[in-house]
Amino acid sequence: MRLLRITLPLRITLSLLVGLIYSFSWMGGGLFKHVDYVFGGRGLAFEETTAYASGKASYASAAAASAVPQKSAKTDQLHALLPPVGSALVEAGQGKLEDAIRDVSDFQVLWQQAGQLKPEQNAEQIAGLITTVNDALTKVQDVLKGSDADAAKSALADLARAVNAYVEAFQSVEGGSDAGRKAATRLLPDSRSSLVAMQNGDWPLAERTYKRIVTAWKGTEAPIRKDHFGVYSQLEKQMSLIRIAMQAEPRKETQAIQQMNEMVTLLTDYSMGTLKDGELDKEAVNAGSASLADLLQLLEKVQQQIQAGDSTGAATGMEQFIVAWPSVEGQVQISSPASYTAIENEMTEASGYLVSSPPNTSKATVVVSRMIERLEPLTETTSYTAWDAALILLREGLEAILVLAALLAYAKKSGQVAARRWIWAGAGSGLLLSVGLAVVLTLLLAAASSGSTREMIEGYTGLAAVVLMLTVGQWMHNKSNARSWNSYVERQVGGALARGSLWSLFAVAGLAILREGAETTIFYIGMAPSIQLSQLFMGVGIALVILVILAIAIIQFSVRLPVRWFFLTATLLIYYLVFRFLGESIHALQVSATLSAHVAHEFPALSWLGMYPTWETFVPQMVVLVYLVFSLVRTEKRSARDMSSTSV
Repeated sequence: MRLLRITLPLRITLSLLVGLIYSFSWMGGGLFKHVDYVFGGRGLAFEETTAYASGKASYASAAAASAVPQKSAKTDQLHALLPPVGSALVEAGQGKLEDAIRDVSDFQVLWQQAGQLKPEQNAEQIAGLITTVNDALTKVQDVLKGSDADAAKSALADLARAVNAYVEAFQSVEGGSDAGRKAATRLLPDSRSSLVAMQNGDWPLAERTYKRIVTAWKGTEAPIRKDHFGVYSQLEKQMSLIRIAMQAEPRKETQAIQQMNEMVTLLTDYSMGTLKDGELDKEAVNAGSASLADLLQLLEKVQQQIQAGDSTGAATGMEQFIVAWPSVEGQVQISSPASYTAIENEMTEASGYLVSSPPNTSKATVVVSRMIERLEPLTETTSYTAWDAALILLREGLEAILVLAALLAYAKKSGQVAARRWIWAGAGSGLLLSVGLAVVLTLLLAAASSGSTREMIEGYTGLAAVVLMLTVGQWMHNKSNARSWNSYVERQVGGALARGSLWSLFAVAGLAILREGAETTIFYIGMAPSIQLSQLFMGVGIALVILVILAIAIIQFSVRLPVRWFFLTATLLIYYLVFRFLGESIHALQVSATLSAHVAHEFPALSWLGMYPTWETFVPQMVVLVYLVFSLVRTEKRSARDMSSTSV
């Protein structure tokens, strides 16, 4: 159950030593008032540790509420070992040795039960650690027979270290190494402590532990999101609803307890691998389908409901916003870190005002207005246009027409009438294969349309398109003079005609069309998430009309295009798309949490160039820009030399 381990390495030792240092300065009953007992990488303050001693029934009920059958029993037994030892240590520091003795007795019962657990591997290592715990426990029991509080604290610190080492080792051999589940495990101690405090009516303590959960979430959300978007989305929702319930006036205690209980259960199930994914996956799909425009529209509706006096409907709308927020927060965070941080706080603030009794609609409408103002600029800067869609098809289609026209013209020039039929047949086959490829890739992308998986695929697809564009652009630029172009056509067709191989002509024509079709498909898949369907269809339609006219003019009426200027212009347009696609693709990987994002506010944010204020997008784009400029200058110089030698 390594996935479930509560990480208590050296940090527990350090915190216990801090406790010893504080104990020397103890005067009166204030000892350990603010000493942290670090539990699972989370700050577990004195009040939470004593929650075990003063409210054991509530602690047990919280653990039971989050338990799951069979597989969770082993983990629950391991988790239960640490609280009584921590409680005994605190009580010994306060001089309450009788209470410490009772906690040690509780631990002894739990330890005897844990002794029946059998590890799946490394039995010898576990056996050695069991011996260490037994020795430390015997020492504690002997020391507690006396009245030396300092000796008791020292012995209990040794016992805590030994128990922690045992739990760490046992759980490390029981499961996998999934970062998401480990991160969830680190959230469990404070979540359980907060639930206990709520059930005991200690709301100041519940709020303090909740704030620590929020702080810890910043370091754990990325691995959880990457591993399971459904869990991530649900945790975001529960944390927000808990905050809303606690901020409401008056406090909505029942709702807060219910949401925290559900959160503890979810964290436990997920960390132990016993989660039933069905409902969470469904929620992830629904949340993952939301866009920034959808959330902006939802906020505008909430604002209208507030103005109409429908605070209940507005509160429901804000809850829907909170549920859908995880699907777009990555995009907001990278595009505008300041807006992301503000909206994270404002969405719960607005909800808190709306669920208060009576609802504070005046403050709620101000907060919602600020949220709308933050999201509006982001929705305006995340889309391609019909011009971009038309540009891709025009470029790819014109190249296909030029290749096809050149093949037909060369065959006609050679007197090979039959060859023309084979060329047309090959072109038709290439077109059909291109359509089939487009359908397959579209279905594959649609199957992964929930959560961060779609964004990850879009990112990788976009990077593949960048590589293709670079190679295609370089190829086109190299063909930007007539001699290079004629030489290319002669190599492709002349060899096939010389061998009398009509199948070769069929293959050359088919592969030429298929290559252009495949490139077009990949480019459109990379573009599809950031373009409206109407814009995409408009661009494709305009490009098709232009291509049909050009095809008839070139193939039927032998109209000649200026090869050099066509290829040079097409190359520049392709390089523009390379630069933009690179930024958009890396941005998509950052949104999906596949790639980290280090924000630099001094970098420009230009959507039409695919530029975002992060190091991960800016540096690669600058490197590619230098390469593109160098490539253009080098090829132009080479073309000038070739033209000079030809004229001589």
